[in-house]
Amino acid sequence: MANVFGILTAIVLALSAFVAFKNKAAYETDISVTQTRKEELAKSEKRLAKDEEILAALPIEIAGVDEEVDQLSTDEAAQQKVNAGLTDQVKTKTDKIAEDKEKLDGIRAKTAPIGNLNELASKMRETNSAIVELKLAIEANEAKLANLTAETVSAESQITSTKSKFDDFAEGRSLPTLNTRIRSIYPNWGFVTLAAGNNAGVVTSSVLNVVRNDTVIAQLLVTAVEASTASASIVPDSLVDDTTLMVGDRVVPGLKETKPAGN
Repeated sequence: MANVFGILTAIVLALSAFVAFKNKAAYETDISVTQTRKEELAKSEKRLAKDEEILAALPIEIAGVDEEVDQLSTDEAAQQKVNAGLTDQVKTKTDKIAEDKEKLDGIRAKTAPIGNLNELASKMRETNSAIVELKLAIEANEAKLANLTAETVSAESQITSTKSKFDDFAEGRSLPTLNTRIRSIYPNWGFVTLAAGNNAGVVTSSVLNVVRNDTVIAQLLVTAVEASTASASIVPDSLVDDTTLMVGDRVVPGLKETKPAGN
């Protein structure tokens, strides 16, 4: 009996130990599961908090997006207006290109009988170049002609002047350009010397006027001439009354029939 009781007790203890072992294992499993659930809960709470922050920021972002949408709408309207203007410009330019092409085709049709336009342009450039060269040659010839004309006029003037001088010399007249002074006076012999000779146009036997204050006061008759001086007799009765010739009185060409004032 005692053995049976001992066996039963051992069985009960063994069962109790087995149950206790099983309960401990289940308890540890529950603790592990609970810890896992807590960690998952913490992660979920963290995600929830982050989502709540995102949710709280959404109205601001939505407002910003709305502003961007409004701005984009405004920009789109402006761009559409610009595009419409560009479309009009493109159409205008397209029409102009078509018009110019039509004109060019017409020009090509008209110029077809005279050959290629490039060849024609080359010929025109050559012709223009030749015209420019001809104009330059004409201008150069005209300049030469002008110089020759000027030289001819100058030569004719010199010839006329020389002929006039020869005529004056031949007819016993001093040159009209003569303008000199009395250098010295010899009243006892009735003659004076002049400060100019044949180099200045004094001619032998010519009559000269002595001028003082724009008035002829006497006449001289040239008797001898050298290169830079001459001598002349005082024409009798030609000296103005109460007047005396003076060194430095001006002497100019005169006429033989000229009579001094006052006589």
